[in-house]
Amino acid sequence: MKLKIPTISKKKKGRGYSAYGSNNYYSSESSGSSGKFAIIEGYKIARTNIQFSLSAAGDNCFAVTSWSKGEGKSTATCNIAISFAKMDKKVILIDCDLRRPNVHNLLKTENTIGLTSVLVNDKNYKEVVHKDVLPNLDVLTVGTIPPNPSELIASDGFSNLVKELKKEYDYVIMDTAPIGIVTDALLVKDLVAGYLIIIREGVTTHGDIQNFLNSCEISGAKPMGFLKVGCNPSGGKSQKYNKYGKYRSYDYYRYY
Repeated sequence: MKLKIPTISKKKKGRGYSAYGSNNYYSSESSGSSGKFAIIEGYKIARTNIQFSLSAAGDNCFAVTSWSKGEGKSTATCNIAISFAKMDKKVILIDCDLRRPNVHNLLKTENTIGLTSVLVNDKNYKEVVHKDVLPNLDVLTVGTIPPNPSELIASDGFSNLVKELKKEYDYVIMDTAPIGIVTDALLVKDLVAGYLIIIREGVTTHGDIQNFLNSCEISGAKPMGFLKVGCNPSGGKSQKYNKYGKYRSYDYYRYY
């Protein structure tokens, strides 16, 4: 299969993650270091390319996924959501990984009730959405992990919820389960403009990427591009990643 996917951005792995407080999580003025400025610029580039894809699709919703667990998917999703919120746009991040949710841990929100409560008609989504977790960013966590995650994601209730959120928010971002483990993420293909694929250097293989693209081709899902994390390029020069395009080097970490 010959399918070329546009590149979005990449992240360089440092000595460790830096955790920033909510008051200065995305502020170049208060960062005091070139590293944090590079964080901002890296995600701005990713955000701009995603916006082009959304505009071309005439949609305001996209999903983030990966091939396997441990590739930094949820961390990248949270950072991208924050980047969109920094444009003074109304953004909602939905944790759609009903098997191993992690957004609530990363953004330090409660997770006693959430998406699953809405999908079983126990709550209205307005009752469980965490408002302004960060400026302009609302979050819908999973809540109770259900015994039937695939059925809930494929339900009319989930479809109707996403359609309603698209009307209320400028951007709707989904953190979905890894496609190489379960097929849950592909169940939302008709609700999103496409998929941003997180790949990690030293973890994701070329075979994983090809398998992902094959899965998209078979299911009719639309890959938007790749965000490569955990990179360690030599000399900061552009490098090729297989046949799927070039990635420029950025020196940054997690920033929320």
